Amino acid sequence: MTTIKDIAKAAGVSVTTVSRALNGYSDVNEKTREKIIAVSKELNYSPNILARGLVMNKSKTIGLLVSGMTRQSLKDNLTFEVLCGINQFSAETDYDLILFSTDSTKQREKTYSQLCRERQVDGVIIQGIRTDDPYLQEVLESDIPCVLIDIPIESETVGCVTTDNVLGAKEAVNHLLSLGHQNIAMVNGHDFAFVSQKRLEGYKLALQEKNIPYRAEWVVNGAFREEQAEYEVYGLLERNPEITAIFCASDVMAIGAIKAIKTRGLSIPEQISIVGYDDILLATYITPALTTMAQDIYKMGYEAAKLLVKMLENKAESHQKLLETQLIIRESTTRYNS
Repeated sequence: MTTIKDIAKAAGVSVTTVSRALNGYSDVNEKTREKIIAVSKELNYSPNILARGLVMNKSKTIGLLVSGMTRQSLKDNLTFEVLCGINQFSAETDYDLILFSTDSTKQREKTYSQLCRERQVDGVIIQGIRTDDPYLQEVLESDIPCVLIDIPIESETVGCVTTDNVLGAKEAVNHLLSLGHQNIAMVNGHDFAFVSQKRLEGYKLALQEKNIPYRAEWVVNGAFREEQAEYEVYGLLERNPEITAIFCASDVMAIGAIKAIKTRGLSIPEQISIVGYDDILLATYITPALTTMAQDIYKMGYEAAKLLVKMLENKAESHQKLLETQLIIRESTTRYNS
């Protein structure tokens, strides 16, 4: 097996020079570095990652920490899209990626820092964490660089990647208002998601700007679950038959809402228009195809990995990345006819 001693001998340089050149130190002459890299390829040299990590105190590994990952997550596919984006960026760099998950049981057994150090990661991307999660405070207190997805918290070691959820929700509701709807309800996610708070804010702003009173009883908690949203919307329409449109804070909840509307014998969009949020794959396959506010979840993962690596290499000019959303109009909305 080729060692750095073999490379040093073939290149006519010291072992120290080879080590520093292969590990990216800036004090090595560029021509010398290129020669060493060429020789290492000729000799089919494979670095000992563990040994390099011990020497440099870096593993060149980033982790994706997912909280509460279950089979129910398969419907919205958000975690997989995020993972794909992170994986693509790591494939373009010399960083490896590992996935690890946590739940309330693990959190009682191990701290956030313990979990990260056991996995020997240089930094972490966190997706799906609730605002009441005890790990969130540990993240802020830890010295391990971290990028949060959809939780806009920043510090010297913490960054975030998100979208303008207020603006996105406002545009979704404005679409319904532009079609003549005024009796617009909302299916929101649970209270411990940052996006729930912000999308509710956008919903309220859109109504306020059109001088339409906000009715708290028209906002129900779908908990980002299809079955919960179906149950809530069925009761909502039973109590308030004057509702003509519904904005859902996720596409999964919109699918549940559509089921409830159909169960009540109402047609979409002729009697009730509906708008979702996320633009998941299922949004194009359900009937009617769902009008939704699209987020590029894959890009969120890619940009999160890019930001984390910049933070690890002290190259980050900002610790926040704000991505755009886009309204995708399909078949589930139409003009209101009184």
